[in-house]
Amino acid sequence: MFYLVKTPFLLKKLYPECIWEIETSQKILYLTFDDGPHPEVTHFVLAELKKYNAPATFFCIGDNVKKHFEIYKKVIELGHKPANHTFHHLNGWKVNDAAYLKDISMAASVINSNLFRPPYGRISRFQLKALKGAGFNLTTIMWSLLSGDFDEKLSGENCYLNVVNNAKPGSIIVFHDSLKAFTRLKYALPRVLEYFSLKGFQFKTIGV
Repeated sequence: MFYLVKTPFLLKKLYPECIWEIETSQKILYLTFDDGPHPEVTHFVLAELKKYNAPATFFCIGDNVKKHFEIYKKVIELGHKPANHTFHHLNGWKVNDAAYLKDISMAASVINSNLFRPPYGRISRFQLKALKGAGFNLTTIMWSLLSGDFDEKLSGENCYLNVVNNAKPGSIIVFHDSLKAFTRLKYALPRVLEYFSLKGFQFKTIGV
């Protein structure tokens, strides 16, 4: 599995319509969680975030929201921000445009948000343009760095180091509140929260 922990400068320039980081000189980080909600994992994430008064942005899969709506409501009640991550976790490069956009609309019927993140970061320019239009009015959020918690070849320590060695003010950081990532997330997330809190950082939701 090939991926880059830090998003290259060139990629950000190629897709300027996407938000890759938040420009700031303040000690602020933007934690994001993809693929939930999940009964066990999301509850763990919410409990850890609460310890550090750390609001985050949750890019939810519509089908999971439908299955676990009470957890989705809990995310919002605790001051976190929900966002659209398609209904079926579709790869925008592998399905036709009409099917992809329909899937995002399905997710929008259960996720009240103006933010969208494409699964795998894979989306065509046509799809991007359509999402900015009146029918969707969605802002596409990418990321500055990946924790790598989805990578079963990594340890939790590796995921923790990916974040603490690369994050800077304004970074948008990706974790996953999914069962696949849970082993590594359980190790990395509490340590990331503690490390940056001791460094004087605050955590915020993405507001666009």
